[in-house]
Amino acid sequence: MRLGINLGYWGAGMDSDNLAVAQEADRLGYDVCWAAEAYGSDVPTVLSWVAAQTESIDVGSAIMQVPARQPAMTAMTAATLDSLSGGRFRLGLGVSGPQVSEGWYGVKFDKPLARTREYVEIVRRAMSRERLSYEGEHWTLPLPGGPGKPLKLTVHPEREHIPLYIAAIGPKNLEQTGEIADGALLIFPSAEHLEETALRHLRAGREKAGLTMDGFDVCPTLPIALGDDIDALADMFRPYTALYVGGMGSRKQNFYNQLAQRMGYEREAAEIQDKYLNGDKDGAGAAVPHQLIDSTTLLGSVERIADRMKAYAAAGVTTLTLAPAGFTLDERLAALRAGTEALELAGLVT
Repeated sequence: MRLGINLGYWGAGMDSDNLAVAQEADRLGYDVCWAAEAYGSDVPTVLSWVAAQTESIDVGSAIMQVPARQPAMTAMTAATLDSLSGGRFRLGLGVSGPQVSEGWYGVKFDKPLARTREYVEIVRRAMSRERLSYEGEHWTLPLPGGPGKPLKLTVHPEREHIPLYIAAIGPKNLEQTGEIADGALLIFPSAEHLEETALRHLRAGREKAGLTMDGFDVCPTLPIALGDDIDALADMFRPYTALYVGGMGSRKQNFYNQLAQRMGYEREAAEIQDKYLNGDKDGAGAAVPHQLIDSTTLLGSVERIADRMKAYAAAGVTTLTLAPAGFTLDERLAALRAGTEALELAGLVT
């Protein structure tokens, strides 16, 4: 099992430390450094900044939002980043959510699966440096009846095939991801529930495409924090979990809330959402079960974290992405080093 890190969003309060975290991960031999975007910092700028100041670690978008860019623009960005980084770029895509898609980008959040499939087909075709033409439900290239003509990407990516990942939560999205992508970006992954909530759907998609799970990258993100008091460490992530389960989306359309329900927290997920959407964020955080946090994070000693890593490897994870937590840079770097120590202790070094 390989290790990655996730820097999250630029502007989230840890900006001055993020480069040091990425550089330490590079020195320690971490496989990939991911960054995110929503409606603040954009991913390509952050990854360019990191790639320019690291040597061997891959840089990946987790995610570049589908409604934010035309697919050809995404192909241009991916090819450019791969070329500038010396073949170290991984393209992670996701549909975002209805509030961001429609409120920020002005793009209707409808038929997300069909849109993603077409988007991926166009991106792959463009990155392969074919002349780009496409006829689909959501995109037609070139536009008919006008002066447009099929064009070919002029930038040469470093590699013929840039790895393409999709952020997926729901069963249908997971199945399609298995079918059309090289890897899946997962969030709030519990090793104990991973088979039922993700792996069986990914496997079904691979089988539909005539493929196996060999070479497919199962890549969940987990916060990691060192310490002796597990309850106190878990409490650090109550606001984070409450935000996603309670407030990341509408009452009817919150993918993270639905995931918590599929993990067996139906009543708790409803309570968290009710409190959060009614403005009681502290109450929502207090309503998050300790077990939900503990099972979707890596908390405690190096030995305890190593045991959890074994469980994730046994469940089918191939790249474990860590989000090192701490109130200071030293604490975040210590969590990062604990990741490599735990991986070695667990006997999972590849």
